[in-house]
Amino acid sequence: MLDKIDLHTHTIMSGHAYNTRNEMIKAAEEKGLEIYAITEHAPAMPGSCHNMYFMNYRVLPRKYGNMTVLYGAELNILDYQGHVDLPEHILKGVDLTLASLHTPCYVSGTREENTNAYIGAMKNPYVNIIAHPDDERYPVDYEKLVQGAKKYHVLLEVNNASLSPGSFRGDPVERYREMLGLCAEYQVPIVMNSDAHADIQVGEHGYARKMLDMVKFPEELVVNYHSELLKGYLNRIV
Repeated sequence: MLDKIDLHTHTIMSGHAYNTRNEMIKAAEEKGLEIYAITEHAPAMPGSCHNMYFMNYRVLPRKYGNMTVLYGAELNILDYQGHVDLPEHILKGVDLTLASLHTPCYVSGTREENTNAYIGAMKNPYVNIIAHPDDERYPVDYEKLVQGAKKYHVLLEVNNASLSPGSFRGDPVERYREMLGLCAEYQVPIVMNSDAHADIQVGEHGYARKMLDMVKFPEELVVNYHSELLKGYLNRIV
């Protein structure tokens, strides 16, 4: 199966990434991607973009040759209720959003509190993907997470950066094994993303694919292989 989608990447505008928008787009074109997304860290992340940055996405082209480029945000979940750091009037204008937990923006709670934070974010109609739900610092009830993703029609991410050697999120293999087993049971689609912070990482999903192969995850539930599935999950797709 061909994987020509990457929906989680960052440019220098996120504050701790290393390439420009044009450099990242060029890398995506060279990898032969068909759908590529730039998802800058939202404002609560130190050094990241101001609200105005996301409001002005409308000026950017969405087509580069045969490739569709989408513009969105990686939202920071701020509390145990799942509030995020961009207001609704801005979220309405972006193509897609991911929601995730980051140490500068969120204080880890109990397993139940962290799970509630994710589910609270899923209830936001403009949240499309839960990013890297694999961090050992944020214990989570994966059955409730997967059930929430099904109920609120949200994709769960298998994050290639998390699975790479030396990941600061700990070794997530067993956590992904549990989550993916439940996704297969409840028929919840997932997306493989690079979480690229440099151009050489764009479209790189080798560790994620290995994880899916390890658990024999059903290909029909991997949106990277079925781009038509995305239309029902993103805020906008050209």
